[in-house]
Amino acid sequence: MAILKIYETPDGNDMLRQISTPVEEVTDEHRQLIKDMFETMYDAPGIGLAAVQVGHPIRILVIDLQEPEEEGGEPVKDPRVFINPEIIETSDHDVPYTEGCLSIPEQFADVMRPDRIKARWLDENGEQHEEEIDGLLAVCLQHEMDHLEGVLFIDHLSKLKRDMVLKKLAKMRKQGRVAA
Repeated sequence: MAILKIYETPDGNDMLRQISTPVEEVTDEHRQLIKDMFETMYDAPGIGLAAVQVGHPIRILVIDLQEPEEEGGEPVKDPRVFINPEIIETSDHDVPYTEGCLSIPEQFADVMRPDRIKARWLDENGEQHEEEIDGLLAVCLQHEMDHLEGVLFIDHLSKLKRDMVLKKLAKMRKQGRVAA
């Protein structure tokens, strides 16, 4: 396994803004990429990562919320793989959630998203799944699926808020508080 380079805005926008292509058939190369993506995500650390963020504009993403079984307990790994994910239903109720992104380090903002979705995807063995999803997993899946369309969470913000986030990120890079 390997830790991959995570593309960051604005320098990585040529990669991050690409629309990812569907996976025709899940191969051993895809499974190796998935392992590397999990290792990269855990190392970052994060809870979700799309293949395009590590230079592979294909419709693969990984998520592990790493939620503790009990309050104050140790995080429990629950890695999930989504290949060619699609949302087939959404609730009419949007909720704000404070989102961050490994491609926009140490920046957070509230984004409105449906609180429940129904999604369909393939796993790393090429088996199809369909599930109603809510809570943090629904938010994270929608966030990562945005990456597959070349959309960053800051694109859901007003121009003023987006500019503030990018200005703050540039300042932190200049000060050496995040990698340039």
